[in-house]
Formats: sequence, structure tokens, C-alpha cells
Amino acid sequence: MENNTQQILLAFDFGMKRIGVAVGQTVTQSARPLKTLKANQGRPQWEIVTKLIKTWQPDALVVGIPLNMDGTQQPLTTAALAFSDELKLRYDLPVYGVDERLSTKDARERLFNQGGYKALQEGEVDSVAAQLILQNWLIEYYQK
Repeated sequence: MENNTQQILLAFDFGMKRIGVAVGQTVTQSARPLKTLKANQGRPQWEIVTKLIKTWQPDALVVGIPLNMDGTQQPLTTAALAFSDELKLRYDLPVYGVDERLSTKDARERLFNQGGYKALQEGEVDSVAAQLILQNWLIEYYQK
């Protein structure tokens, strides 16, 4: 991916029951929450993912990879990596993994600060976590 051209990215906050999605772009290095997909054992409704890919026509995808606080893998890590591999196979796009430690916690804090407990609707948390994952990836990628 070239650092000097505008690129559209979709990011995913992987979970076994829900997968948050965010969209962003490289020029402003910003992202926004898009939606939350229901998942069955980590498998989304692929037709909805395909529709998002067709609508946004991203140049690349970013997937949050859950790790333990000490950086080691956990059971969910394997499932997130399998999801990442499936995205590569289905859509033939570059897929980047990013450490997502604390993204859900940060998303909850952000939403709570904006609107109290009412703002902590599960779907909102997942899509905001995807936004944070993408923003972190953009910062990390463009500082290289």
C-alpha cells in the first residue's frame, strides 16, 4: 500500500457473536464506525460482508487480532486469524492484522463518556472498537 495515495480501508473487530466494522481512509488517517454484524461462532453472514466490500470498494482490510496482555495468543486469536484468512480468500484484498488489546475497553469508555450507560449498546461498542483498531493501524502504518 502506498503512503501517498488515498486508500479506503474496512476494519473488523472480530468476535464470536458480533463483528464490528469501521471504514476509514488514508489521506486524513481517520475512521468511523460503520455497523456491527451478527456472527455465529465467529462466522458472519458473508453476503453482508460482500455487500460492504462492493459498497465501499476498499483497497485493503484490517482485522483486530486479540492477544493476552503479555502479547501471547489466546483461543480467540486463532479464530480471528482464521477470519482474516477467509477474508483474503473471498475478496482477494490485502488483509492486515493489528494488535487489538484494549480496543473494546477503550470503545466502552468513549461511548460511556459520550452518553452514559444508554450509549453502551452492544452494537455500538463493536463498531467503535473497529474504528479504534483502524485508527491505531493507520497511525502505526504511517509512522513506519
